[in-house]
Amino acid sequence: MSTDPTARCSNPACLGQVEDGFCTTCGLEGALGAASSRRVTAVTSGTAATGSTTARSGSAHSGGSTRRTTRTASSRRALGLGLVHVPELPALDPATVILRDAVVPEARRICPACDEKLRREKGFCPKCGQAYSFLPPLHAGEVVAEQYEILGPLAYGGFGWIFLAQDRLLSRWVVLKGLLNARDEASAAAAVAERQFLAAVKHANIVGVYNFVRHGADGYIVMEYVGGRTLRALRKERGPLPPAEAIAYVHRILGAFAYLHAQEPPLIYCDCKPENIMLEGGDVKLIDLGAVRRADDESGDLFGTRGYSAPESTRGPSIAGDLFTLGRTLAVLLLDFKGFQGLYEFTLQPPDEQPLLAQHPSLHAFLRKATHLDPARRFASADEMAAQLAGVLREVVAVDGAEPRAAESLYFTADPLLFAAPELVRGTDPLLGRPLRSELAVECLPGWRVDPDDPAAGFLLSQSSLRLPARRLEMRRRAVERFPDSAEALLALVQALGQAGEFEVAERTLGRLDAPDDWRLPWLRGRLALQRERCAEAIAAFDAVVAELPGESAPKYALALAHEVAGQSAQALGLHQLLALADRGAIGASFGWARCALAGDDRPSAARALGSVPPEALLRSRAQLALARCLAEGAADADAFAAASTVASGLALEPECRHRLGIELHAQALATLVAGQLPASPQTDLLGAPFDEVPLRRALERTYRELARLRADPREKVWLIDRANEVRPTTLF
Repeated sequence: MSTDPTARCSNPACLGQVEDGFCTTCGLEGALGAASSRRVTAVTSGTAATGSTTARSGSAHSGGSTRRTTRTASSRRALGLGLVHVPELPALDPATVILRDAVVPEARRICPACDEKLRREKGFCPKCGQAYSFLPPLHAGEVVAEQYEILGPLAYGGFGWIFLAQDRLLSRWVVLKGLLNARDEASAAAAVAERQFLAAVKHANIVGVYNFVRHGADGYIVMEYVGGRTLRALRKERGPLPPAEAIAYVHRILGAFAYLHAQEPPLIYCDCKPENIMLEGGDVKLIDLGAVRRADDESGDLFGTRGYSAPESTRGPSIAGDLFTLGRTLAVLLLDFKGFQGLYEFTLQPPDEQPLLAQHPSLHAFLRKATHLDPARRFASADEMAAQLAGVLREVVAVDGAEPRAAESLYFTADPLLFAAPELVRGTDPLLGRPLRSELAVECLPGWRVDPDDPAAGFLLSQSSLRLPARRLEMRRRAVERFPDSAEALLALVQALGQAGEFEVAERTLGRLDAPDDWRLPWLRGRLALQRERCAEAIAAFDAVVAELPGESAPKYALALAHEVAGQSAQALGLHQLLALADRGAIGASFGWARCALAGDDRPSAARALGSVPPEALLRSRAQLALARCLAEGAADADAFAAASTVASGLALEPECRHRLGIELHAQALATLVAGQLPASPQTDLLGAPFDEVPLRRALERTYRELARLRADPREKVWLIDRANEVRPTTLF
């Protein structure tokens, strides 16, 4: 299928193209054509970067009631973001899923009026006198509303029986969902509510509602037939699902929740659980809308399932409650979750009981936030939750060995891991074998994307190119004076105060902000602590940001740098390695991985890190230069020297740099031969010299003399010639 090159995705974090109305990469609906593109430049709070993004509905940070994120639509092409292969299920013959034994188990026979347990299938409740019936009200062959021929029951649940039928007029399979107890007024009212607003719900990942009909005294919802298997059935058959697969399903269905929550008033699903999500082909759908409520509906009955419903769910429907059920659904799909309806009804088992959580800390942090007991501490929206889960998914598939995929953050400036590597901040050589200093680590920390709706956004943007700390501080103070109600101005002032070394004033200013849920506060505390070399405080602060943004790379990078400055290379190594594996563009993390590996004397790991820097990266040459040195310094045989020579010969270096590298490699090789550590290997070529003492001495002599010709300082020339004379092989003339 051809793609219009001007139909690019409207998601600022995606470089994909749109086909059939949806981006083939991220699934966002619609496109920004070349002529209709509307761009808004986002100012950063850092010192060296500005980014651009499309206009958004609000700030991309999470900070109390002001937390809003970009809304994204779902697409059938985007299951698992293209990172996960989920086998499509074969089409099912609808007739094979009809229940042959249409009986409600005694354990599920509960009086709809008083919750008394009932033994009979039909009768009157002995406690309250409510009439009840658990028998299917329709039978095969019956025709409802002169259009829908019943084939048989498919399932039963808290809201009633579900029947498979044939639409005689439109020649299609449909589902009729009726009442478990036709005389129950609460259930009847819920069915009426469905008829009034659910027919307008149209989303690719939500079962379609076609009609509402009556048959005798009973009412039925006519819905789309989805011929697949529920996630509960998959979970029951296969046990805990692979992490990437389970995440892909929940990430995909989050688009449906974002759609429901975006209605006016918001629609709350209330009862998300694996049995209400069906896998059909290569996509998932919500298949039961029986518990859906309007957010402003304070009078209707509440429906939910123990183990999935939020602890505050009895107080009314809410977006936060829906997100809790999604977090619980993911946990049940992933874990061997013993006691999820008992001891752990509202909490997670600890990592020592669930090894998967220990293996994937970001996934654990995501589940903790999604199911936090305090609704205000959960994700602010389904979109925010999906954005963080996408980051977690990238890490999970990277750990499993999949090809890494780059992802731009909606919260931080353009790829801090690429543009804020310590080796690039000040143009230094790779910092291998040397500790990372705190002032350099702080310079590597990215800025955040400022809320374009903030009153000071334009002013901050106009001053974003300032480099002198004193001038920057002056302008940040003016911003606070001019926009006293701007949170962005105050946050920018705190950062400028820290950059100017006014730490006490910065901390007092930060204390003026009353936003306990805003991750930027601990982020700034971490910056200030790191500048003052209070590493323990910095680590705790950045760890708190990771907990708030579990799918973001930048907080983990900051945490890794803080561990490095503290001399905790082992802790930093795991974070750097995870980030580098998850994103080929994470150049700073690749160098961090190499630094920490060398600190632990693990040269093979350091070489792997340096070799992972892609050819198109800005620091590719420096990475290859460091790789050549790493291979030579830790060479255990002639082949290792040959590998270092191959890497070095492929570098496009200036003559002086090439000579200096040649001297390093030849000197290392000669030292091992003279010390008797390795035997000569004349067939091994090392930058044009056989791996033998005499040829290496001649090569060293020649390179010293060539380098001397390039140097202008007479004293240095003499020193280089002396070195050439020292290493030359002994001859008669």
